[in-house]
Amino acid sequence: MSTLQRVPALGTHPAGGSLPTRAETRDQLSNATYDLLVIGGGILGISTAWHASQSGLRVALVDGGDFAGATSSASSKLLHGGLRYLQTGAVKLVAENHFERRAVSRQVAPHLANPLTFYLPVYKGGPHGAAKLGAGVFAYSALSAFGDGVGHVISPAKARQAVPELRTDNLKAVAVYGDDQMNDARMALMTVRAAVDSGATVLNHAEVTGLRFTQGRVTGAELRDRMDGTEFGVDARLVLNATGPWVDHLRKMENPDAAPSIRLSKGAHLVLRRTAPWKAALATPIDKYRITFALPWEDMLLLGTTDEEYEGEPGDVAVNEKDIHQILDEAAFSVRDQQLTRDLITYSFAGLRVLPGGPGDTSKAKRETVVTEGRGGMLSVAGGKWTTFRHIGRTVLAKLESLPGHPLGQGMEPVSRLPKKLPLPGIASPNAVAHRLLIDGGGTGPSMAVDTARHLATHYGSLAFDIVRLANEHPALSERIHPDAPEIWAQVVYARDHEWAETVDDVLRRRTTLTIRGLDTEDIRHRVETLLGERS
Repeated sequence: MSTLQRVPALGTHPAGGSLPTRAETRDQLSNATYDLLVIGGGILGISTAWHASQSGLRVALVDGGDFAGATSSASSKLLHGGLRYLQTGAVKLVAENHFERRAVSRQVAPHLANPLTFYLPVYKGGPHGAAKLGAGVFAYSALSAFGDGVGHVISPAKARQAVPELRTDNLKAVAVYGDDQMNDARMALMTVRAAVDSGATVLNHAEVTGLRFTQGRVTGAELRDRMDGTEFGVDARLVLNATGPWVDHLRKMENPDAAPSIRLSKGAHLVLRRTAPWKAALATPIDKYRITFALPWEDMLLLGTTDEEYEGEPGDVAVNEKDIHQILDEAAFSVRDQQLTRDLITYSFAGLRVLPGGPGDTSKAKRETVVTEGRGGMLSVAGGKWTTFRHIGRTVLAKLESLPGHPLGQGMEPVSRLPKKLPLPGIASPNAVAHRLLIDGGGTGPSMAVDTARHLATHYGSLAFDIVRLANEHPALSERIHPDAPEIWAQVVYARDHEWAETVDDVLRRRTTLTIRGLDTEDIRHRVETLLGERS
């Protein structure tokens, strides 16, 4: 911003009512007894909190870091049926995944998900032949009721038109199918908004320091606000441990003798600047079981992922030199060298998949949801796929219904009666929103740059108009944060006042795309920190 004047907190949630301060939220959490306390603000915990709030329960959700601050914002950004599951005969699983994928991308969050064409290249000497993959993508599309077209095979020359950096040496054919893509951090954040709109009380950056017990049962948690050190507690009739890779850490708070219930698999990704436009993604078979992706995403190129067992502390997971070598080497099977130079890398990230405990290669393990009940009555849930996040939330609720004595009583609406495809906040046609922003700024002022309009439409849906109104009230906020990114400064203030952003990384890594683009300069970080400090 040319002039960084003070922009006070707006004070009113766009959905109506006031967005409480952290102190007010702590007071709410401390002075009530909740039906359900969800510990863990990844997509599993968020989805459960959303569905539980819909069912009429009084719900609290807390996380030691930011919402979707770990694994849930470190995915491959896909909503997909799982093409590789077909070769294991998991036809029903693929069909179920497709159902969830279509529901999210068409009815629940069309403003946050977009269809993406995938090319599956068949090289001479590769692990699969053209006929097999052609039949595979046809069956895959059939299980999706041909909603994304009919899976088929095209020539290398035709594929090169959509993916100019496709390596064509020894390329025999290319199989084509359709899935969907998203910004996982934004999808998670809008689901938090949905939970709050349904009545949930939420607080990020609040770590659990201990559990509360009543006659041997877990009935709450002790917490510490990481932003100012304030200690407080929450009482609840039932506690759900949805801490992802940390699930066994919390289980040991309940029972020091608890045996491990999961194992972890590390998945690393690289983000690169693109050297040419891509109109499709590459899904390249590495061996019989593994596929490496090259995905056009946020005007960048996303490469990955790795899959290897991880035994360290979850908070220490990071991309190392071995990961970078592996990702670039595997991408080189199908991507030309000029797109894979080190100087094009803008960001790297790693997340941890939670898998059922047991032996075997992690790349062959099913992405199943693990639900366990401890001796203190605390439920622990971990694992699963981003694609089925709504289904997992409903599954956990069904588990709560079936508990002996049903500790949540009669105030809970049965899962079977919940709306099947309740939309997330901001639902709208992103094309329509972008068109209106381009014409007249959404009815709030002058038009804006094409890339900014498109970015706001596909990351906020109709809520983009709230951001534009803010920018019109404070003209300096209509300026770009960085000339090479579509975001404007109004998004920072909006993140502060309406999206629970507390730290610079909350804003630049998860509410915007500045960090993944490699544009989070010291000057920008300082200006963001200044704006965050101006909350009322």
